[in-house]
Amino acid sequence: VIASNRLPVRLTHEGGTLELHPSAGGLASALRAVRGDSIWIGWPGRVIPRSLHAAATERLAADNLVPVFLSQGDEDGFYNRVCNDTLWPLLHYFGDRLRLTPEAWARYVQVNERFADAIIEHSGPGSRVWIHDFHLMLVPAMLRRRAPDLVVGFFLHTPFPSSEVYRLLPAREEVLRGLLGADYVSFQVGDYARHFRSSCLRILGLD
Repeated sequence: VIASNRLPVRLTHEGGTLELHPSAGGLASALRAVRGDSIWIGWPGRVIPRSLHAAATERLAADNLVPVFLSQGDEDGFYNRVCNDTLWPLLHYFGDRLRLTPEAWARYVQVNERFADAIIEHSGPGSRVWIHDFHLMLVPAMLRRRAPDLVVGFFLHTPFPSSEVYRLLPAREEVLRGLLGADYVSFQVGDYARHFRSSCLRILGLD
């Protein structure tokens, strides 16, 4: 089971007709080549009216794709205000751009919970779950609490900053504990793994 913020396709609807288009993102392009027959869970790239959810789910199921639908409020709070305005700047050392409100963070938690729900619904005994990127950093721990037998891996497709920079995140403990729910946590280069371990030690006291 693959889970990422975006599916490898995006849905459009004109006049009630649903159309699929390939996603342009680098993560979707890279994983498309290695997914095999995996189920892929993610957002279809735009707000879909509730009246079309059933039809969209059926259309995507033909390609082993499972949608997590976001409302306009979800897109604004989860995607724009937390992922784009908080986590992305922090992970790339733009601490002066970091903006976070309790309301937006609550939306991030809610969307991560919905991804965890979808993963559990589509996982069976012995399933391996591969979670991708900073949009879903809380999902591993949510799965560990509710489905401890799942094998869970997480890969971060951005830098992980030094512990001094990471400490700027108000939810720093929650995010670290979220990631530590995974059996495997992977980074692009060794320095990022070292920064993560340093943050676990300095913030959580975990060696």
